[in-house]
Amino acid sequence: MDRAALADFLRRHRAGLRPGDVGLPDGPRRRTAGLRREEVAALAVMSTDYYTRLEQQRGPQPSEQMLASLARALRLGGEERDYLFRCAGRNAPASGPVSEHVAPALLRVLDRLHDSPALILTVLGETLVQNDMARALFGDHTHHTGLARSEVFRWFTDPDARRMYPPDDRPRQSRAQVATLRAALAMLGPRSRAGELVGVLSERSPEFAALWELHEVGRRFADHKTLLHPELGELEVDCQALFTEDRSQALLVLTAAPRSETGRRLELLRVIGSEQFSAG
Repeated sequence: MDRAALADFLRRHRAGLRPGDVGLPDGPRRRTAGLRREEVAALAVMSTDYYTRLEQQRGPQPSEQMLASLARALRLGGEERDYLFRCAGRNAPASGPVSEHVAPALLRVLDRLHDSPALILTVLGETLVQNDMARALFGDHTHHTGLARSEVFRWFTDPDARRMYPPDDRPRQSRAQVATLRAALAMLGPRSRAGELVGVLSERSPEFAALWELHEVGRRFADHKTLLHPELGELEVDCQALFTEDRSQALLVLTAAPRSETGRRLELLRVIGSEQFSAG
């Protein structure tokens, strides 16, 4: 671990960012350029003291999870992310279609979405990051581990994953989930996590096994759906996906028709925030 290089790298990238670059308000006039340490720490979901010690060359060796969080917080590109890992004495994450590193271009768009629920997903339906409105609407999906990180896996193994969908729409959603996984399998290959998901779900879910035999393939770019929220009630939303060039990640945005009842309810969600309205 090169503490001096790591500290200098963090300081320089923190100084090169402005609040607006990461979706934060500019606030009062700042004495120094760049983000404050506490802002980077909050974005990376770590304590300010922990982050400060890294910049002062006093911190412990960060875990790979911590480094991935720092890379997202500082909006690092792929090569910058790899350099950060090497400074910390860790192997850079393997490059591939299912990367834990959020595409900076998608993050920049997400940072500017304050009035609509939005989240960034991998090709396997793993939530990498959510904005506050998505967290308030769906709950925190980033805490899942193992195969449960995949939305497809939860859909067929956890009844709670379906509670926000009307019963008459669940069969359609099931077929869409299976078709999306088959598309991921074609991209990643049978020895990937997609292949593992297919094997496990085929054994654990008769519904999945039957739908898998239909050989449907597809990824949704847009959808209209009804969600059932325990506090907000019925929500009619349009879902739009923005994919990276290699289709490995997607930014999913939920919007409501202008001046609609759902629009009013989503505005209420935005104002009150995730403390009161949490579906998770």
